[in-house]
Amino acid sequence: MTQEELQRLVEAISIEWFQQPFTHEAMFNARLKTTGGRYHLNDHHLDFNPSMFAQSDEQTVVGIIKHELCHYHLHLAGKGYRHRDKDFKQLLQQTGGLRYAPAVAKKTSKLECYQCVGCQAMIYRKRKIDTERFRCGRCRGKLVWQETKRLNNDND
Repeated sequence: MTQEELQRLVEAISIEWFQQPFTHEAMFNARLKTTGGRYHLNDHHLDFNPSMFAQSDEQTVVGIIKHELCHYHLHLAGKGYRHRDKDFKQLLQQTGGLRYAPAVAKKTSKLECYQCVGCQAMIYRKRKIDTERFRCGRCRGKLVWQETKRLNNDND
């Protein structure tokens, strides 16, 4: 989905479900990681998570857009636009927007494995270390790199 397609979709959902036009800008923001979207109070534009849109079906995408449009229209109307406000909860239920963002598949992480020459202890780190500079914390022995283990962080 491109920025222009996103803008047109947000405008269409706003007219169809809220009977009010969306007159500001909707855009993708790749820095969003765990949230589906964000409404900016100062200039009223909407940011959306492109990776969440890519991983979700059309119904979920529409639900995320409706959620952000609830913030948008309630704030401009001077009503309670925050998640805890009664106005927000009612409008979200009426329009069928999502209350929470869907879970996003996390990237696979890795562990670097080192072994101490002196005490044979296995040492695991997320990042590689300089084995000439760092030593074993137990016996001060030399560390030798063994392998890189791949871990899958799926929340099933």
